Amino acid sequence: QVQVVESGGGLVQAGGSLRLSCAASGSTLNVNAVRWHRQAPGKQRELVATIIPTGTTGYADSVKGRFTISRDNAKNIVYLQMNSLKPEDKAVYYCVYRIVTRDYWGQGTQVTVSS
Repeated sequence: QVQVVESGGGLVQAGGSLRLSCAASGSTLNVNAVRWHRQAPGKQRELVATIIPTGTTGYADSVKGRFTISRDNAKNIVYLQMNSLKPEDKAVYYCVYRIVTRDYWGQGTQVTVSS
């Protein structure tokens, strides 16, 4: 079994920064990818960023140039550095570990950006 826990959310003013962390425990071998998704009230869940074992990353157009996904392999933690935050970035952010053919979701962490 795999447990995924996000942390680091909170309230920040527009233009500010936050760093989200995603820690996985359990059977975390054979991770194919780690993704960050977000869901704003009344909107569909959106893929924000992805990192694969080679270190290759990908981003949604809405966050490109402002968000950076990275990983600390020694600690088995994936980060999402969010800079120049905008009110429209307000959402619950979820971390997802893709292991073989299964997705393991965290419980989410709330990010609120005040204008």
